[in-house]
Amino acid sequence: MAPSSPFRLAFDGSTVDGSWFTSVTDFARHTAWLNAPAEAWTQYGLGVFAVLMIVGWWQARRADAATMTAALVAPVCVLVAFVVAEVVKSGVAELRPCRSLPNAFIVEACPALDDYAFPSGHSTVAAATVAALYLVSRRLCAIAALFALAEGASRVYVGAHYPHDVAGSFVVGLLVALAASVVLRRVASGYVETLRTGRLRPLLAVS
Repeated sequence: MAPSSPFRLAFDGSTVDGSWFTSVTDFARHTAWLNAPAEAWTQYGLGVFAVLMIVGWWQARRADAATMTAALVAPVCVLVAFVVAEVVKSGVAELRPCRSLPNAFIVEACPALDDYAFPSGHSTVAAATVAALYLVSRRLCAIAALFALAEGASRVYVGAHYPHDVAGSFVVGLLVALAASVVLRRVASGYVETLRTGRLRPLLAVS
């Protein structure tokens, strides 16, 4: 059981959509050929979102200062969303499916007892990247959204999270990162505009 604390709900997510979760993991049980690729993607696929943010910065060199600012603060927005998700995770203290449903088929190794399930950190990062790229490039945002859906699906497939963990992380990631992006762009655009005329111009604008 989760450690008792007045600040933790010790929530049992299996009562919400445990049947959906086991339907997905039963599918994983019968698709052994997909287990290893899914586990690799769910762990290392986050690198794709870092690449998309780098591409966003590179493309923003040809755009205005506001767009470049959004590109520069994108990683910060993702980090803010992740921190918020971790705070929520600690408060909800939802046990991982591998502990609440020990008989379910789990591809990923069961994490430590105090590594809670809601919301999913991986999915939060994925969703936050989608939101952070919204003010940079709609095309990159759409590409990130497809990868985010794949990341979220993989978290359930490998047995790391319930579907509602992923859904909750999408809400947190999108809302927090978008709000942070709007605020930081408004605050820092003037400063970035100034930097574009100085020594950092090659990194911030195309001559």
